[in-house]
Amino acid sequence: MNKLVAGNLVHRPLRSLISVFAIAIEVIMILSISAILMGKLNGFKDRQNGIGMDMFVRPNTASNLIGMSPAGASIKVGAVLAKIPHVVVVAPVNIQITGTLDNIYGIDFKSYDGLLPFKFLAGTPFQGPDDVLIDDLAYPGKKVGETVNILNHTFRICGIVAHGKGGRKFVPIETMGSLTGTEGKATMFYLRTEDPPKYQEEVRKAVLATDGMSTYSVATAEEYLSSISPDRLPGFNIGLEVVIGIAVVIGFLVIFQSMYTAVMERTREIGILKSLGASRVYIVGVVLRETGVLAIAGIVVGVASSYVLSGILENRFPTLDFVINVPYVWKAVLIAFFGSMLGALYPAAKAAAKDPIEALSYE
Repeated sequence: MNKLVAGNLVHRPLRSLISVFAIAIEVIMILSISAILMGKLNGFKDRQNGIGMDMFVRPNTASNLIGMSPAGASIKVGAVLAKIPHVVVVAPVNIQITGTLDNIYGIDFKSYDGLLPFKFLAGTPFQGPDDVLIDDLAYPGKKVGETVNILNHTFRICGIVAHGKGGRKFVPIETMGSLTGTEGKATMFYLRTEDPPKYQEEVRKAVLATDGMSTYSVATAEEYLSSISPDRLPGFNIGLEVVIGIAVVIGFLVIFQSMYTAVMERTREIGILKSLGASRVYIVGVVLRETGVLAIAGIVVGVASSYVLSGILENRFPTLDFVINVPYVWKAVLIAFFGSMLGALYPAAKAAAKDPIEALSYE
């Protein structure tokens, strides 16, 4: 049977290659979209962990998605929070999102640096209202003293810091307010508390008991980051499932068409096999084994190509966060393999059902 399967595949090399590449594309689609979406989430979580806060406070109307909420709290709230026992640092931030989905952080440098100090690779903190701090991945090749355009405003790069401090671009919070019409406002307040998590619940109760803050959202870093998951983000799983569904349909149709055509072309061969005593199970086995070889070859090519693509994109676009998730590799493998086998079932059944006499007389 193995020789027969190999002969069938070699007999039509172009069709075999097309089937392999179709399955590979199916795998690449699944792994690529999951790598982009999961990479964004994981990269966001890593950068939030690097801020140094262990709690944050924000108006209850704010969204979990950073930059998607208006700056609705007065910066003066920070002074109130700083008086709460066991609060060591309060850092107000005004975060705005650009048209390219880039989060720009408006910060008070002293308090934000007090959460966890920036690691300067070059330059200094803000020297004026039009200065910007960037991380080492924001503008590859840019140097201190050069200018960049952010929020339709020209900023001078005053310092370059190591990535992983929440955003990639930081401007003075006063400048952010004047550029966006949110003077004196903050999106949220990052807190560093004494001996976390020992006093976190006590701090939470104290904040909510403060006049005018009973409706505020107060959460620990762990609580917040746990809410940034595929199951809790609207549309995330739906988008991923749509892409996977399209990929499965592509693989299914290509395998179906390939194996159906192969069965039609081999009608006489099937008739000869059946006249020699080949059972229906044997005929089905030939078709499915051939499909299995194509599926495995396509999966190997698809997974390997996905990792190559990951390396290329990581080198070309270091801020993309294109990270292949191992659990999704197994999902892609199983989906591609069983989708291909499903696509071959009807052609296999049609081959097995052929009457040997009619098959032998087929021209």
